[in-house]
Amino acid sequence: MDALALEASGKKLPNGSSITALPPTTPAKRKPAKKAKKAVVFFEVEILDAKTKDKLCFLDKVEPNATIGEIKSMFHKSHPQFYPARQSIRLDPKGKSLKDEDVLQHLPVGTTATFYFRDLGAQISWVTVFLTEYTGPLVIYLLFYFRVPFIYAPKYDFTTSKHWVVHLACMCHSFHYVKRLLETLFVHRFSHGTMPLRNIFKNCSYYWGFAAWMAYYINHPLYTPPSEFTNIQFILVTLEFFNFCQIGNLSIHIALRNLRPPGSKTRKIPYPTKNPFTWIFVLVSCPNYTYELGSWLGFTLMTQCLPVAFFTLVGFIQMTVWAKGKHRSYLKEFRDYPPLRSPILPFVL
Repeated sequence: MDALALEASGKKLPNGSSITALPPTTPAKRKPAKKAKKAVVFFEVEILDAKTKDKLCFLDKVEPNATIGEIKSMFHKSHPQFYPARQSIRLDPKGKSLKDEDVLQHLPVGTTATFYFRDLGAQISWVTVFLTEYTGPLVIYLLFYFRVPFIYAPKYDFTTSKHWVVHLACMCHSFHYVKRLLETLFVHRFSHGTMPLRNIFKNCSYYWGFAAWMAYYINHPLYTPPSEFTNIQFILVTLEFFNFCQIGNLSIHIALRNLRPPGSKTRKIPYPTKNPFTWIFVLVSCPNYTYELGSWLGFTLMTQCLPVAFFTLVGFIQMTVWAKGKHRSYLKEFRDYPPLRSPILPFVL
């Protein structure tokens, strides 16, 4: 104990030797072990022509988290004529197109992935398509309404109809397409940015052709509403029904818009909101088509014109096809989708 005390104080021992105090030893710090980096397994992607099976492109060292959209951009660099919107990339030559957001490593492919390419043709934006489709009927109808030359007999050029129903019909028709144009610019959010250019000719033929056919007869100098339907009460009822459905259609479009954030492609189940026009969501999957049908049914009863009735029937058939497709998509995507809903008509269709 005395030696330890002398060592700590640095004093000499009785035999004359001294003990030097040693500094306290500290344990050496160990360097943290470096985490082993996970090896990234890159993919090799070959793209074949869906028709001829010829190899079009080979992409080496593609990251596993690359999306189909990024692969389209890589393919575009080697084939500048096929911009991404024009490309259809598939797992099978006759299969469905993969989504741009699909991730490579989540697809049923190996590290050497084979995709098939199909050219969708020249593309055009949906906004341009809608603006073209809806501007045509608006302008065409007004040409017949104002009876510009070379449509009817020269003595009727720039004359006005004596039937006030004709003027109401023009206001309703114009309001409908002005509403559609404004919705295209400020309401709609499109999940797909483009569509094939060739489709615009088919769509415009439908809208423009029917607008000219309806306008020709409604604004014809010899047009006379059936006598039993000329009472003011009936016309006002059909007018109110038309306006009611137009407001309902707009309300549904706004509700659907609010389900999808800007720049997103997320899909959600639409439910009724505080707006009473959206309460029809309880029974119908696509109430925008239901209100659209109601608008043209009211327009048909107001004008009592056979071409309008035929346009309403054709539109109903087409909207039913669209509504059934969306309804099936909802049922497939959402397990908790409300079971009481019908595609377009409650409890019927």
